[in-house]
Amino acid sequence: MIRVTFPDGTVKNYPRGVKLSDIITQSGSKKYENAIAARVNESLKDLSASLEEDSRLDFILPPSDEALEIYRHTTSHILANAVKSLFPNVKIGIGPAIADGFYYDFDKSEPFTPEDLVKIEEKMREIIRQDLPMVRKVAPKHDVLNIFRSMNEDLKLELIEEKGGECCSYYEQGDFVDFCLGPHLPSTGKVKAFKLLSVAGAYWKGDEKNKMLQRIYGTAFFSEEELKSYLNLLEEARRRDHRKLGKELGIFSIHEEAGAGLIYWHPKGAIIRRIIEEFWKDEHIKRGYQLVSTPHIANSRIWRESGHYDYYLENMYRFNIDDDEHVIKPMNCPGHILIYKSGKHSYRELPVRFAELGTVYRYERSGVLHGMMRVRGFTQDDAHIFCTNEQLESEIEGVIDLAKHMLSSFGYSEYQIDLSTSDPSNPQKYAGMRAEWHDAEKILEKVLKRKRIEYSVMKGEAAFYGPKIDIKMLDALKRAWQGPTIQLDFNLPSRLGVYYTAADSKEYPVLMVHRTVLGSIERFVGGLLEHYAGAFPAWLAPIQIRILTITDRTRSYAMKLKETLASNGFRVEADLRNEKIGLKIREAQLEKIPFMAVVGDREEKDGNISLRIRGKGDKGMYSLDAFIQYAKRIVDEKDLKQ
Repeated sequence: MIRVTFPDGTVKNYPRGVKLSDIITQSGSKKYENAIAARVNESLKDLSASLEEDSRLDFILPPSDEALEIYRHTTSHILANAVKSLFPNVKIGIGPAIADGFYYDFDKSEPFTPEDLVKIEEKMREIIRQDLPMVRKVAPKHDVLNIFRSMNEDLKLELIEEKGGECCSYYEQGDFVDFCLGPHLPSTGKVKAFKLLSVAGAYWKGDEKNKMLQRIYGTAFFSEEELKSYLNLLEEARRRDHRKLGKELGIFSIHEEAGAGLIYWHPKGAIIRRIIEEFWKDEHIKRGYQLVSTPHIANSRIWRESGHYDYYLENMYRFNIDDDEHVIKPMNCPGHILIYKSGKHSYRELPVRFAELGTVYRYERSGVLHGMMRVRGFTQDDAHIFCTNEQLESEIEGVIDLAKHMLSSFGYSEYQIDLSTSDPSNPQKYAGMRAEWHDAEKILEKVLKRKRIEYSVMKGEAAFYGPKIDIKMLDALKRAWQGPTIQLDFNLPSRLGVYYTAADSKEYPVLMVHRTVLGSIERFVGGLLEHYAGAFPAWLAPIQIRILTITDRTRSYAMKLKETLASNGFRVEADLRNEKIGLKIREAQLEKIPFMAVVGDREEKDGNISLRIRGKGDKGMYSLDAFIQYAKRIVDEKDLKQ
């Protein structure tokens, strides 16, 4: 007999070799009847697994994230099974669960078509109806290699050689076989709701030097209701896609012929950017920051001294000037350090806060580039704080407060906070001493707890020079976007000799806080486009007011209105075309203009406008002075509802 300990502390005895599925049956409890796998002594197991020793046991149940991941991974195997049934010559790659579903990579000479996806979905449903058992088998590595060699599965052979131990596990469902660690659902019939979504190209193992495969994306949920809700959300996300809206609204473009991952700001986009940057500068100056500007290139010596050359080289663009290697800056911190070091600093001067809207360039693989969200060139709202140990916690608190103020001003009220720490098992990824890292992580943790901020610890996600607090803002669809980050650095100041003179007249290394409160301007504007579905609040809208003439007779009156409104600080334009007023209104609505001032003979006679407000329709007649007063309040107060 063996002893099995359950999460509530209950201990029961079972015969050695008892199957997990039998434990569920013998329990007679409905508590575990929906279990899809189990955790045995911290290892995930299929329900068909047997227990051979005393164990701690916890069943994996829906709707937990862990259960959903197993559920989706099983669905990816069903996808591969269906593809192999329909296209026997296709080679199969990998098929993991991902954040919103799953995918599987295939080596197929001809592209999958939309019609193919329909056929694959139907075949998957057939496999699910068959309720095929998912049988885990283990065999010596050479035997498993022979199995997949006989099927000419070249990609799987490569994976088995790389990842397989002396013995390897594989799964059978009917006549389909796949190399996998598992665990999986007990049978294919356990999958209740799924949908194939799209096909995209993907390099084998994510390496551009490898062959391009075809990746089929899908999603799966425990119920049709959950799936329907997700698909509706997906449709809304497509409607809000910043790449689509950016083109329709004339905000930005990307030109592959000039280089991937580089943003070209159009006039309206440049207006939005200027508004954000001016607001950013004003808020920083209020809080004691000093604005600086640093060059776009620097000799590689400074990057070697800072450690970026050792830890960040693969993301850096390098070139030669004469015989010296130079770097296009991937970040602004060494430049700010050089400015700080240009003079001596007493403890009385600290903290010193340098801020810069600095454009940087980082290499990103072409496969991960995504509109404004993942680019190779971007402007970072960067700042570095040089302070003493005694000032450190209050400075971090100040940054958190500033970040929240900035985000709330743009309409973000919900956040996810991560404390990104080092991974002690991979010390080669980080500069500095372990004791310094421990102290730095404890300081950030202390500040978060004192401010009663809920957070998740993200082990291994720290920067190479220090731990950080990452703030992800949740948009209108509750999606998380990376924004502010606060990074504590014990390393660069000592590497680059950054000191201050203390009260005892001795020099000590300063402490340094790297931080952004928006992230990159490109990603932030892309996020705003999706958050507001292009309908920016009036204070941010590139065009705040459009004057619409009903007849040509009011052209002169419209131009006088435009001049008056512009002199009052509004961004205004006039649509004087000889078109029907209904068409002009529809076009203004499609362009997300906050205020439409309709003028005809009656409005001109009385010196008024007929006001239409985006999303609220016709608001009736307003005198010009009353409208100016109303619109100024909306803009000056940064009213986010209009």
